[in-house]
Amino acid sequence: MRKFQLNEKQLGYAMILPSLILVCIVTLWPVAQSFYNSLFDYRLNDPTRSQKMLNANIDLERYVDNYFYIDSQLSNLESNAEGEQLEAVQKARETVDTYHSELTDDAAINAKIKQIDEMLMNFQPVSDSELKYTEVDNDFAEEYRAALQESASEFSSIASSLENEELAQSFQQAGELLSSTSDNILASNFIGLSNYVKYFKDQRMWQSLWNTIYFTVVSVGFELVLGLGIALLINRSFKGRGLVRASVLIPWAIPTAVAAMMWGFLYDGQTGIIGHYFEQLGFISDASWLLSTSDGGMFSVIFADVWKTTPYMALLLLAGLQTIPSSLYEASDVDGANKFQQFFKITLPLLKSSILVALLFRTLDAFRVFDLIYVLTGGGPANATESISIYAYITLFSQQNFGEGSVLSVIVFLCVALISFIYVRLIGSDLFTGRTK
Repeated sequence: MRKFQLNEKQLGYAMILPSLILVCIVTLWPVAQSFYNSLFDYRLNDPTRSQKMLNANIDLERYVDNYFYIDSQLSNLESNAEGEQLEAVQKARETVDTYHSELTDDAAINAKIKQIDEMLMNFQPVSDSELKYTEVDNDFAEEYRAALQESASEFSSIASSLENEELAQSFQQAGELLSSTSDNILASNFIGLSNYVKYFKDQRMWQSLWNTIYFTVVSVGFELVLGLGIALLINRSFKGRGLVRASVLIPWAIPTAVAAMMWGFLYDGQTGIIGHYFEQLGFISDASWLLSTSDGGMFSVIFADVWKTTPYMALLLLAGLQTIPSSLYEASDVDGANKFQQFFKITLPLLKSSILVALLFRTLDAFRVFDLIYVLTGGGPANATESISIYAYITLFSQQNFGEGSVLSVIVFLCVALISFIYVRLIGSDLFTGRTK
């Protein structure tokens, strides 16, 4: 009998399988949930859309409460109305009773209605969503809702034509109850990819995406150049090198929100020293330019980000510099190479892996920028510095529109995934595969 044995490649896959499963759970599952939410018109600030409904639903708590008052109101109208008004009331009664009977024919729904009715009588809130909402047939929901709205409209017309103010008020109240009850019958809010179509036509989304890309490219570019210069400096041996290294890392160690508040004071057009000195040196026309104009706002957030995260870039590049053998520089000195030749022929080629890693980390971090811009400018002025992450936050939490906010979250994920793919597959393949192109 042949013994089962994994080859080297299969064994490698078996060893990384737990990591892949963990990545799927931690990373891909939330993205899948966001994508699912984006397929619905899902809004917490709208009771008719506060649940994800593939089919029609009824808010039984509100429905049962309204049904009790509708029955009482219709009985009162039947006692006081005459002629055509009485016929309208009887028609509304027949409509409500017919559809309510059809609804309670379902034993499960009837049991829920009785339980909710008892809870309401005892002034208990219905917090269980499984009890509060129940699915119904889409056609039944549409017909019931249309019938209630028709009766409500008829009652409103009668109320406006009556001279008896007390009776008119009763008809008006009954009509409002019927209209409110129709709102408790919730249509499916599944809209498929409509949210994506909307945002691909949304100028604000494209503007926030452009702001994010511009911020990322410019800030990471400056951080790379400055970080490489700092790394080369602190990699040399000189007196007080340890103190210089510790000092350089201070901006990176400061929490981003605190740094943003600090820069907000420095940029202030009336009391900020940065704005004052920039104006004195002729860099800007007015001290208020930094935070009150579109170009000034973008410059301000980029400048603050470069100050904050250049040390991080320098730290990553310093680690790469320290892996380069000093013997290579000694040999090049013997061959007569100057410092520029050593930099371009030895340092840069051997530092490529570290540069790629630093760029990957910083690009992903910069593209997801939120706290720096949110605290410093709030995305203003006039959305000139609003990043895609801030737009998603405003839509998700400020407006409580989970459906559309989830679309923006998915867009952020796709952009981040694309950036990672470009770095890993197109630029840094030799870094991750161990082969040279």
